[in-house]
Amino acid sequence: MDPDVPSAKINTTVPVSARIWNYWLGGKDYYPVDKEAGDQFAQLYPGIFDEARASRYFIARVVRYLAGEAGIRQFLDIGTGLPSHDNTHEIAQQVAPDSKIVYADNDPLVLAHARALLTSSAAGGTDYIDADLNHPEAVLRVAREKLDFTRPVAIMLMGVLAHIGNPEVDDDRAVQSIVGTLKAALPSGGYLAIYDSSDVDPGLNDALHKYNESGADPYRVRSRDQIARYFDGLDLVDPGVVPIQQWRPDNNQFDPPKNLTNLGGVARKPLSGSPAGVFNSPG
Repeated sequence: MDPDVPSAKINTTVPVSARIWNYWLGGKDYYPVDKEAGDQFAQLYPGIFDEARASRYFIARVVRYLAGEAGIRQFLDIGTGLPSHDNTHEIAQQVAPDSKIVYADNDPLVLAHARALLTSSAAGGTDYIDADLNHPEAVLRVAREKLDFTRPVAIMLMGVLAHIGNPEVDDDRAVQSIVGTLKAALPSGGYLAIYDSSDVDPGLNDALHKYNESGADPYRVRSRDQIARYFDGLDLVDPGVVPIQQWRPDNNQFDPPKNLTNLGGVARKPLSGSPAGVFNSPG
């Protein structure tokens, strides 16, 4: 853990998902309690280290697509977590230096690291807001002060939705309502990008059951159909909602196992007056 990071409001006695994830990615921004929880999880589901790496590569490919082929210049990355390699602003501004990125999170340690994210190309911009995804209207209110929602925006929800609600309660209403609010706010031609864990692996499900008993914020996986519903009303970009390692793979990533559980996709909000369908972008 970086000794220069302020410790105010940072609880080092309870494992925190952002810090555990940083440990699984090979970072250094975690405490002993996070490593212990991460190792206990990995004993039940050793594939978590590959899941973490594959997720990072997926984010990079998605941002590269959005800033490149899709021509997006504004990004709202909600629940971004701790800085790592290939952060959204780094990838976007490599492709399009004038890209503007707003990160949103409410974890004290993530906010303490915000200064590491607040670097940008001269032509673009990077900003950070303290906001809670459980209150999407508040997130959007601040984001609208920093991004122009009369022009296309990409909203990214990468691995964060499983922290919210319970998929077995009220047909997953809590998360579906949040995603619905964000989709409604998307301008025509804007994009929604999501990945989340699915419930297809019994080992992962068992590991999460133990994790949720540790005192950390619960992490509850969804079915494939529940994840696919996030994109209802939007035009899915080919190849649709798929295991993340199958989403537009390139030659620059490691060769992940075939049995990873994370599913992801990207979809565009139809232009005004156009029906939703399948959006086959060039490339």
